[in-house]
Amino acid sequence: MKLLRIFSLLAMPFVMAQQSTRFIYQATLTPDSTNTEKKTELAYLDTDGKKSFFYAENTLKRDSVMERMRATRNFDRSQMENLRSNLQFTIEKDLANQSLVYKSRIGRDQYSYNESPTFNWKILPETVKIGEYETQKAETKFAGRTWYAWFTQQIPLQDGPYKFSGLPGLIVKVQDSDGDYSFDLMQTKKIAEIQQPQTRGQYINIQKSKYADLEKKMRKDPASFISAQRSGGGGGGRGPAGGGGGNRPGMDPKQMQEMQKRMETEMKSRNNPIELK
Repeated sequence: MKLLRIFSLLAMPFVMAQQSTRFIYQATLTPDSTNTEKKTELAYLDTDGKKSFFYAENTLKRDSVMERMRATRNFDRSQMENLRSNLQFTIEKDLANQSLVYKSRIGRDQYSYNESPTFNWKILPETVKIGEYETQKAETKFAGRTWYAWFTQQIPLQDGPYKFSGLPGLIVKVQDSDGDYSFDLMQTKKIAEIQQPQTRGQYINIQKSKYADLEKKMRKDPASFISAQRSGGGGGGRGPAGGGGGNRPGMDPKQMQEMQKRMETEMKSRNNPIELK
């Protein structure tokens, strides 16, 4: 309780003087349980103190490449290959209400769901200096994993990477107990304004449970799932069978086969999601 009082006193001048800030995290992930090789990439948490966006650095880079290709009318997809990310989502948080909107793509369609996750943080006595910040340890259980976070009151912002928030200070580091996922603050810098990944087309807003069901179907049989989306029967938001895509312009058989093969390989390598339930 004492920590929360300290935060409330510090937070007011911070929010009043708040400029847009980018917190750059290194994400270390093990998306494939059959391959212990860690994947690392950078992710951005952009905030103005009232709302924030969390997304992969490569997402912003891909947007920039796409803009350039549209301007030059030179659509060379090979330029995008090195910009693939294991963080294929954007999370927009309303910090005042501790609510968020999760956006991602499943197959050919874009989906979103609203969530107000509850983090029952247990603040522990352990403290440690991480970089330039004095931090304190906290623990919570979320989506089937036990998580440990280190937060700092030197940045009195109730936010952090991924969906994490609600501690009396910015989360500098958070990792799960199995070491499969961790996010570590690497750099902080001021930015002119909050950036958010470009939106191409509409998002289909559905319940989180429905989103999880669609992900399971996609993992189990990507080819059938995408085929159903193309005919309007495989998604979660529109169409007579809940399909999100409706009838789409045809893709030649070779392209379709290549896409299905790529999807199947990708799904097999994403068998250890950050949320287990």
